[in-house]
Amino acid sequence: MKRFKRWVNRKFNQNPNKKVTLVMGAQFEPQNFGQPVERNQVSFIRTRDVEKYFRPSTLPIKNSLVKNYQFFDTYYEKSYNEINLPAQLTRTPDETILNYFSILREAENLTPNQMGGCGTVGEAKLPFPIAYNFFTQDYHKRVPYDDYVQSFTGIGHLNLIKMNRLPDEKDLVHYFIELETIEGSSKDITYFAYYYGYIQLKKVQSLYKIDQMKVYGEDFLCAAYHLWQHDAEAVVGIMYGQWCKLIKKQMPTKQDGYVKTIDFTGNDGADYRFIFYQLTNDTDVLISQYKKDADGNWQSIKIDPYKCIKN
Repeated sequence: MKRFKRWVNRKFNQNPNKKVTLVMGAQFEPQNFGQPVERNQVSFIRTRDVEKYFRPSTLPIKNSLVKNYQFFDTYYEKSYNEINLPAQLTRTPDETILNYFSILREAENLTPNQMGGCGTVGEAKLPFPIAYNFFTQDYHKRVPYDDYVQSFTGIGHLNLIKMNRLPDEKDLVHYFIELETIEGSSKDITYFAYYYGYIQLKKVQSLYKIDQMKVYGEDFLCAAYHLWQHDAEAVVGIMYGQWCKLIKKQMPTKQDGYVKTIDFTGNDGADYRFIFYQLTNDTDVLISQYKKDADGNWQSIKIDPYKCIKN
């Protein structure tokens, strides 16, 4: 009992000169670690399975092509306009995206107001000038390098967890992606945040470069308390059934992993197929719409349900 009381006193001992921070009504203290680990000590850590420390789930990540830190040695102290990417990094659309995010997996842009970790995190800002070379010249004109780096403020780690190729449009290649980040905070603790979005690639000579990206943040409270627009079945039934009067018979949803497929017969006698991707926060995003033509082929279509209620 005496030992327990000493432990309690030690845990709750307060310095009268120390400003107390309250979090959820409790006295907040940073997690206590040992001495910071420098980069030259990281090789020991890399011999162990550290993935469990990065992720709240056991789902496999896709951006794992950079296997060791030797990859970055060539690029030390080089600005983005001094770097020539090896051609093998961008030979195919898949390779471009996987290599781009594998390099960014070791990047961080933590700030004094958004901190995390207990020493050097990955390769710090070294990956940014390398990653910037995965973009087209048009992208460089639209997004200067400093703005690009600034856009990672507060992010300490990045995982690519979903990646699906979408139908091509002319000379452009489109992908759906979902990203998992670890972000710093003013509390010296880190948070997981999730984003989904789209990447557009363009073939430049014989290589594929990223020409445009768009991401949306995922909310973990909205769907739980509000709305029905996050549910694939409700979206099809309400928007395309009630609003557009399109559905004669809706088939049971088919789900393969995070891909949801909903087929229905339209009031016009045609067959329709809507495909959704389920995000980490369990909300569903409509990815594509198809209508079967007279030859039995699925043709991509785009029906705007909001026009139905306007009319």
